[in-house]
Amino acid sequence: MNPQAKLIFVTSLLLGTTITISSNHWVMAWTGLEINTLAILPLISKSHHPRAIEAATKYFLVQATASTLVLFSSMTNAWYTGQWDITQLTHPTSSLVLTAAISMKLGLAPFHFWFPEVLQGSPLTTGLLLSTVMKFPPITLLFMTSQSLNPALLTTMAILSVALGGWMGLNQTQTRKIMAFSSISHLGWMAIILVYYPKLTLLNFYLYAMMTAAIFLTLNSMKVLKLSTLMTAWTKAPSLSTILLLTLLSLAGLPPLTGFLPKWLIIQELTKQDMAPAAMIISLLSLLGLFFYLRLAYCATITLPPHTTNHMKQWHVNKSINPSIAVLTTLSIMLLPISPMLATII
Repeated sequence: MNPQAKLIFVTSLLLGTTITISSNHWVMAWTGLEINTLAILPLISKSHHPRAIEAATKYFLVQATASTLVLFSSMTNAWYTGQWDITQLTHPTSSLVLTAAISMKLGLAPFHFWFPEVLQGSPLTTGLLLSTVMKFPPITLLFMTSQSLNPALLTTMAILSVALGGWMGLNQTQTRKIMAFSSISHLGWMAIILVYYPKLTLLNFYLYAMMTAAIFLTLNSMKVLKLSTLMTAWTKAPSLSTILLLTLLSLAGLPPLTGFLPKWLIIQELTKQDMAPAAMIISLLSLLGLFFYLRLAYCATITLPPHTTNHMKQWHVNKSINPSIAVLTTLSIMLLPISPMLATII
């Protein structure tokens, strides 16, 4: 893809995101979501591989359906209440339709079916955009309408997302699919606390986006698309493999690292809201995710394959670490000590 086209698509992505997160009117928010969808499609299908074209088609159909539901929800609300303001979504039917639409856009279970396939058909850099930037506008809409949403529905979808994200990621061998199921699982953690403490959802999203960016950029530097390639990475790029190990453990939510912070705060808040059973269930289900993160980390740092793998050998790997990877990794593993400050900010 030529640089001018890429610049136009990336600028359109930023424009669409900015329009959605800064708008008060439903039609403007919908317009921003549509610009985002149209801008990411060429980036998904730029390799002209059949799998990439399939991924772009699936993405377009799902996003078009979700955008239609967003528009339908806002029009129903406007019909009954006379309000087009995003924060004035008070009609119960509109709230239910909007929850379904945004869940579809995000890939929250039970509307998660498209996300692993689309991520698998996309390049790693586009996968990073799909996992982070493209999720920000829908989460902002949920944040702005959080007081009108149904807590029981969101809690059910959240527990289902964590269960499916952990369970379906167990036997995957493709790193992009593993990251897709990781994303679905993390969305569950964001959804369960949304009604009770919306700012905590945003904090969780920011930390998740930071850790995911570090992992995707590291995998991209190592040119790793599947576990068999990851198994030979240690001998060629030990520093990048170490970074990957630490960031994966942080994403899993192990205590001394940054990823433990949002899980800790969410469990604390759920307990305050007399939702100890939900907190216990979601905590136990996150152990499934911990298993496949540990499996990835094990493959990256400890395992050496006993046989010749089928992938192309990379004899020349760039040994220098990208500064952005270094900064993101540092933030991904060392923010826990400033958690009291973050807690007072939110």
